[in-house]
Amino acid sequence: MMPAQITRMPAYSCAFVFATLAAVAPLPLCLGQAHAQNYPARPIRLIIPFAPGGAADILGRTMAQEMTRALGQPLVIVNKDGAGTVIGVDTAAKSAPDGYTLLLSGDAAVINTASGRKLPYDLLRDLAPLSLVYSGAQILLVQKDSRFNSLQDLVQYAKANPDRLKYGSSGVGTSIHLSSEIFNRAAGIKTLHVPYKGVAPAMNDLAGGHVDFVIAGTSVAIPGTRNGLYRALAIMSRQRSPLLPQVPTATEQGAPAETGAWYGLFLPAGAPPAVVNKLHAAVAAALASSEVIERFRSLGGEPMSSSQAEFASYLRAQIQKLSALMRELNIKLE
Repeated sequence: MMPAQITRMPAYSCAFVFATLAAVAPLPLCLGQAHAQNYPARPIRLIIPFAPGGAADILGRTMAQEMTRALGQPLVIVNKDGAGTVIGVDTAAKSAPDGYTLLLSGDAAVINTASGRKLPYDLLRDLAPLSLVYSGAQILLVQKDSRFNSLQDLVQYAKANPDRLKYGSSGVGTSIHLSSEIFNRAAGIKTLHVPYKGVAPAMNDLAGGHVDFVIAGTSVAIPGTRNGLYRALAIMSRQRSPLLPQVPTATEQGAPAETGAWYGLFLPAGAPPAVVNKLHAAVAAALASSEVIERFRSLGGEPMSSSQAEFASYLRAQIQKLSALMRELNIKLE
């Protein structure tokens, strides 16, 4: 039969196959191979669903610079913030699955999905996880003149005075809000949530003594701690931070809560496997570069490479965990 004869043929080019066996040759396969061989033939856009200047923007631009070297084509940054990352994520989800659109996103996209809110996309169906790229700790901070000198001091007071302590967050349903509630449960305490429109006003009110504590990412927490505005009581990760080695973890202090920030790269679902493999190799090369390692560590985090399967499994686990927490707290996002 012809298929059997084809399998025994030597490896001719796709052009030869098109010309001689057009009726039976696997044209999509040849087209996919040709696309992969020529890929990338033009610039690739990297959508960042946050405003310029923040941690995500810095991470994205750092990755773009190194991936450009590996791929031979520039990665063009497109900041598309708004609606809690929904606008940027939706733009990526509705883009052609040809490898010329990437998305850098993190826990905000997972929280949106976990909340059950109506979204114009399905995160797990419309986007393919490419690789985790960054993991950063969060830090529990108090005001510089706070009465609390350790996490045990804060927890003991909170247990003796339920709902007296106030914590600030960057808004209802944000990573900081959920991380604070994860800590409350681990410590066995009840505290009052004071939501703000962003992390900056929450940190300002912490410095002014209007809230008692804030759990913030390292990129925000470490500069303020070093400048003497805040006192760090606990690192919310499995290990101490090399940037603040004297600060013990929450787990060391009897509150086994591990929270943090992460970012990963996605692309529209359905891209040719050979193209995906090229992109994944470029990501791995970038994460191994000294420039990326140094820049990520300056933000208080570490490069975190993963396979597609590992990233997909992580996403599902995070969605399940946060969905249960948001139902328990009756958190609804509009």
